[in-house]
Amino acid sequence: MPWRGGWADGLRYGGLGLPLAFVALPLYVILPNHYATAFGIPLAALGALLLGVRLFDAVTDPLIGWLADRWFGHSVARVLAAAAVAAVVLALGFRALFFPAVDGVTALLWWCGVALLVSTLAYSVLAVLHQAWGARLGGGATQRARIVAWREALALVGVLVASVLPSLAGLGVSTAVFALLLAAGVALLAFAPRPQPQPAAPTPASVLQPARAGQTRGSSPAAPDAAPSPNWQLPLATPAFRRLLAIYLVNGIAGAIPATLLLFFVRDRLQAPAFEPLFLAGYFAAAALSMPLWVRAVARIGLARAWLAGMLLAIAAFVWAARLGAGDVAAFFAVCVASGIALGADLALPGALLAGVIRRAGHGGRAEGAYFGWWSFATKLNLALAAGLALPLLAAFGYTPGSTDPGALRALTIAYCLLPCALKLAAAALLWRRWIAHADGRAEDDEARADAIARQPDAERPAQPPALFEITDAGSGAAAEPTR
Repeated sequence: MPWRGGWADGLRYGGLGLPLAFVALPLYVILPNHYATAFGIPLAALGALLLGVRLFDAVTDPLIGWLADRWFGHSVARVLAAAAVAAVVLALGFRALFFPAVDGVTALLWWCGVALLVSTLAYSVLAVLHQAWGARLGGGATQRARIVAWREALALVGVLVASVLPSLAGLGVSTAVFALLLAAGVALLAFAPRPQPQPAAPTPASVLQPARAGQTRGSSPAAPDAAPSPNWQLPLATPAFRRLLAIYLVNGIAGAIPATLLLFFVRDRLQAPAFEPLFLAGYFAAAALSMPLWVRAVARIGLARAWLAGMLLAIAAFVWAARLGAGDVAAFFAVCVASGIALGADLALPGALLAGVIRRAGHGGRAEGAYFGWWSFATKLNLALAAGLALPLLAAFGYTPGSTDPGALRALTIAYCLLPCALKLAAAALLWRRWIAHADGRAEDDEARADAIARQPDAERPAQPPALFEITDAGSGAAAEPTR
């Protein structure tokens, strides 16, 4: 059943994103603060543990991507079976993580490390399978953005639930709700639009290149003599992927640092712990509601420029946040809304850009798992570096949870607000120089415009001079490529 773009398709495919995001908020945002405050784990030790576990988890993601491609090559039933097993393991690991059966700092660190590793490995299997499934549905730039937007919008609903449910009903009820949502998400995926499985075949050397000699920018790659087999190294042989991955890494670290430090900033800098649910709800609700706006922006200015606009909005929001102090609740809520809108771009657009890279490289329907395995690796690396570097750095400057020392709070403000701004600026510069001004970025923008034109009624379509543009049907979506 192909993707038709309706609500039913969106809910069936994107539904699994809800429980995956539900569990991500406790794992990556609540966990550091929970173990530091509830169990008295030192920040330096906790940061080192999180860095080690997340790095180990991250390096397994390319292997998970390779396995995902093999499962897709076998059958969709094999993919669904793997997802079901991973869901059970994730539910059990999540329960163990927040309800440790041991006491003492050393024992708690070991328990946290093992439970977190089990949980994140199972999470990675589900996330890579889910992302690869969506990429295999194909389509032009706007359709790809819409598919990712469905997944990420429902994921943000999961984050909203996770941000308020623990404080309202406790971690015990939250764990049970998560298990039910996870089962429902896997069940919905079984009825989602399905990619067509293709048997694996040996990889000729020529397929390792993103484009054949003489191939024009944006054109469909010539059909290889044999399609590429699942290969975890294949994405790294694609220059466009390496460029996009570098941008994604820098931008991701910029987003992961404030996510790790949010609760510390709210409680100690703003002194407003009672408003944590409001801040989180405003942030994630703004991100979810902004998804349709970013999809529209893609049709008008292209994926890359829309993502750049989101980066600049985030920078403006965090520069403002650096000026806030105790009691500035309304102002920080506005910061949460603005940065949440920027988050919508970070969630919906990079994955759609990656799907286009896969298609233009000629690896569509074969290697999505390998690509998203490396993508997941980059995401985990961002989170690991944020926790492993930011927390020990704050400890070195004398900050501890609950601190009122002006110097420590100043260090917290710099780490939470200004360091992410510097990294976002670096990511924006990379996006402009290494993508938008590059042939791949121009081809992606051309495709988005052509897709928008193709969806207009014939009478409303602007005339395109043949000497400037040629509209072709490349693969599963329309593409506009300048003639040379």
